[in-house]
Amino acid sequence: MARLLTTSCLWRGHFVASQCSVTLRTYSAGSMDTEHLNQSIVPTMHFQKSLPRLPIPKLEDTTKRYLNAQRPLLDDEQFRKTEQLVQNFQSGVGKQLHEELVTKDKINKQTSYISGPWSDMYLCAREPIVFNFNPFMSFTPDPRPEYNNQLIRSTNMIVSAMRFLKTMRAGYLEPEIFHLNPAKSDTQTFRRLIRFVPSSLSWYGAYMVNAYPLDMSQYFRLFNSTRLPKPNRDELVTDESGRHLLVLRKGNFYVFDVLDKDGNIMKASEIQAHLQYILSDTSPAAEFPLGYLTSEERNTWALLRQKLLDNGNQDALKKVDSAVFCLCLDDFPTKDPIHLSHNMLHGSSLNRWYDKSFSIIMTEDGTAAINFEHSWGDGVAVLRFQNEVFKDSTQRPAVSPQSLPATVDSSRAVQKLQFHLDDPLKVAINNAKEKFEATANSLTIATMEFKRGGKEFLKAQKLSPDAISQLSFQMAFLKQYGKTTATYESCSTAAFKHGRTETIRPASIYTKKCCEAFVQQRSAHSAGELRKIMEECSKYHGQLTKEAAMGQGFDRHLFALRYLAASKGLQLPEIYQDPAYTQINHNVLSTSTLTSPAVQLGGFAPVVADGFGVGYGVHDDWIGCNVSAYPSRDVRQFVQCVHQSLEDIFKVLEEKPVKS
Repeated sequence: MARLLTTSCLWRGHFVASQCSVTLRTYSAGSMDTEHLNQSIVPTMHFQKSLPRLPIPKLEDTTKRYLNAQRPLLDDEQFRKTEQLVQNFQSGVGKQLHEELVTKDKINKQTSYISGPWSDMYLCAREPIVFNFNPFMSFTPDPRPEYNNQLIRSTNMIVSAMRFLKTMRAGYLEPEIFHLNPAKSDTQTFRRLIRFVPSSLSWYGAYMVNAYPLDMSQYFRLFNSTRLPKPNRDELVTDESGRHLLVLRKGNFYVFDVLDKDGNIMKASEIQAHLQYILSDTSPAAEFPLGYLTSEERNTWALLRQKLLDNGNQDALKKVDSAVFCLCLDDFPTKDPIHLSHNMLHGSSLNRWYDKSFSIIMTEDGTAAINFEHSWGDGVAVLRFQNEVFKDSTQRPAVSPQSLPATVDSSRAVQKLQFHLDDPLKVAINNAKEKFEATANSLTIATMEFKRGGKEFLKAQKLSPDAISQLSFQMAFLKQYGKTTATYESCSTAAFKHGRTETIRPASIYTKKCCEAFVQQRSAHSAGELRKIMEECSKYHGQLTKEAAMGQGFDRHLFALRYLAASKGLQLPEIYQDPAYTQINHNVLSTSTLTSPAVQLGGFAPVVADGFGVGYGVHDDWIGCNVSAYPSRDVRQFVQCVHQSLEDIFKVLEEKPVKS
């Protein structure tokens, strides 16, 4: 079940689209101290108490949406069977489960109905988290080439990350808000007024000016956090007393303090000196790199971790788990976007610790990325962190290429962790390495850039850029495989207290009709007819997106009902035993989108063995995607089909101009 529902839900959906496309504001000289990013006059968690609760959709709405999503995937006979099972569920056990879910939700007003079940889905999953869960987002290069140096950029990012940590914990971090009318709400006047509105009412004050504060409950898990492997269900731990950074190089583990005993950020020149010391260490690569164990099946890793503890590694593991975050220093440059994607998505477990809440990976040429563990959050916090760190480290760098490291004794400040490994543990590491490398070698990644147009052209055509991108994926799959398949697009529900994500189902009767018209019946349709069909796709996709962002999809509701039935020990309702339910949750096309000035490229692995992992971005004047697949799918042919589909779409749009 976890494998079927694993999602690449780091990319934020409709409600926070404007946050993904943030403009990086410049700092005013002398306006800020060196310990914080800024000092918001509105406290970070000011809106949290009054956030609206995630709604539970009406059962009849959920079943209707479910059938709408099933229609393009089933033939008439299959659909009739599924329709009957849905009707039985709605009037029988589903109705009872829904009523109980609503009752439980009313009792647990401090959270959302999906928060607990969704966390369990992640933490109970036994698959390795690398490939199956952890995504990556790479940083845009520093605009000044001389700052894209491994030592310089690592130092600057560490200092900026610590400024973020201190700003957040002091309550100075600007609250995350979706502004529908920025002229009214994204202003100092609004901030000066809203800070005096009590927290229990502050959301309503923002709502009055079309501003929608977002849930920030996941942010505390960014730092000093890790996922501990446990039998059957993992555990998330956070130890805010940790003041040290974990650094990996050649499979060796190092720690040094980045905050002093009073909580102040260590001098940038000292951090630079410690990193230089680590980069100068001539020790060979670790013979038995412990990081491979974090790529293991979770129950296997849980047993092996216990053996590590029994072998006297408690202190070393505690330092790993409680570190503010992990910095991975790779001893090679980035060759091209494909190499970048492979390295940042999985790399070599020699130099990774996938269980940390996030790691910053830094290659020899200063190419940087975040790889993060997914169970604790959905990327809202990670993207905000990446935006802020990029902005701060490029506009207010702590060190420059001319900066000299401090003359300190780094051999005393930097501790190289030693692990005691017996023969069975060494064998286990080698076994984990063998399995990891087999999977890594089977994964193929291809990229595509369509330069004929992007967001600006599509909006001028009165079409949704996201809808057209999704249409191109549907069209590409039809070109390549001759059919429509189950498709997943993630959408954030962070507009609600403890919201996680909802699913947009881009494969619809409208996209199926449109794809068939383009691919199989092109000569039978005029440009005007094709445009009209695309407009129907765009309109329907917009409706699905809006519903998902407002918590009105069907996937999370059905998931929660199934979870409830299982928790009560009930027999699995027939709707969930239907092959059509299995098929729609076998997401062959798993897609997510992101556009941010701080992000150069992002990606994730397929969520099923015969699937595609499609990370994409719609920019002002071009569209790009970064797609992964295992051997059962031809990823290079797929991206070629996507490019050709976009060519076909744009040719029609240019042939038949929109009426003003």
